[in-house]
Amino acid sequence: MKRFFIIVLDSFGIGQMPDAEKFGDFNVNTIGAVSTSDKLNTPNMRDLGLYQIDGVKVSGKVDKGTSHSALIARMTEKSAGKDTTIGHWEIAGLVSEKPLPTYPDGFPDEVLDEFKKQTGRGVLCNKPYSGTKVINDYGDEHMKTGDLIVYTSADSVFQIAAHEDVVPCEQLYEYCRIARKILSGKHGVGRVIARPFVGESGNYTRTSHRHDFSLLPPGDTMLDVIKSHGKDVIAVGKINDIFAGKGVTEFVYTSGNAEGIERTLEYLDKDFEGLCFINLVDYDMLYGHRRDIDGYAAALTYFDEKLPEILKKMRDDDALLITADHGCDPSYTKTTDHTREYTPMILYGKGIEPKNMGTRDTFADIAATALDFLGLPERLAGKSML
Repeated sequence: MKRFFIIVLDSFGIGQMPDAEKFGDFNVNTIGAVSTSDKLNTPNMRDLGLYQIDGVKVSGKVDKGTSHSALIARMTEKSAGKDTTIGHWEIAGLVSEKPLPTYPDGFPDEVLDEFKKQTGRGVLCNKPYSGTKVINDYGDEHMKTGDLIVYTSADSVFQIAAHEDVVPCEQLYEYCRIARKILSGKHGVGRVIARPFVGESGNYTRTSHRHDFSLLPPGDTMLDVIKSHGKDVIAVGKINDIFAGKGVTEFVYTSGNAEGIERTLEYLDKDFEGLCFINLVDYDMLYGHRRDIDGYAAALTYFDEKLPEILKKMRDDDALLITADHGCDPSYTKTTDHTREYTPMILYGKGIEPKNMGTRDTFADIAATALDFLGLPERLAGKSML
């Protein structure tokens, strides 16, 4: 009964890709930034081979190790993007040749007029904004008028912020479903995101009731393939949202990294056959976008501390793959957005020979490897590393 676990350390890039400047990124390196922090201590990922991956450049005080116990590789994003949706789709074997639409000048009237008509509420902001700053700048007006705070970022997202006392979460989710139906075709953004918040003027804070409404993947992914063969596809964290439920047989949401790791440990104790796909979002949401180097480093240290417990629970027929979906360099001050970077790939299992597979052409090699491990013939857009 083979089980394949994929843990996505959301935004843990390992150095800029050659085309990074086309995405507005210059000299970005997430792993390099966090390696300067005294909060970083990752001996277990070091022993697996994190610092032996091609091109990894870190602070001189980091012990890089001299060998590795896992199969390792540097992953290249082939898709035209650097966001969560496209990154995860490519990990799952679906390459996106065209970028999803972004709105640096805000959303056009044809979108907002229809949104206001169907929700019966006005709109505030409508431009790229920091998620924490936008509620402080527009929260008071929202409280007075009930108008929805609509904003975006460098990613392909339509975000709706509302105070939970003004717009209950279920109502906010319904507004997101309305927006999701409107935002199709040429305006088919990757995600519509509910951003509820609480608090009083001058002290508004976002809650853990965020919910993502993603664009349906335009083709089959490894999730669909595995499900079609009668195996399990378990989604932990925001994975179910990223794939709009397509190909998922079971899912559980989490409030952050700690709960995501706990759910992973629980699934390691359960009998199933197939894929358990986990996203640990805090690196991106709490530390990358907020440019918090120490926080990012401490979160990686926490994961590393839990890694022996994860490895101890693995069975003889299990494989564990650790990777990321893009970068979000916490030292990069030009923007607060994602950064176009290579990502790590660490694959560990009893029957998997430790090798350095160099630099791969696409994240989709992860999907091909998972399918190969599970004994399925499909490879989608990638090549197996086994």
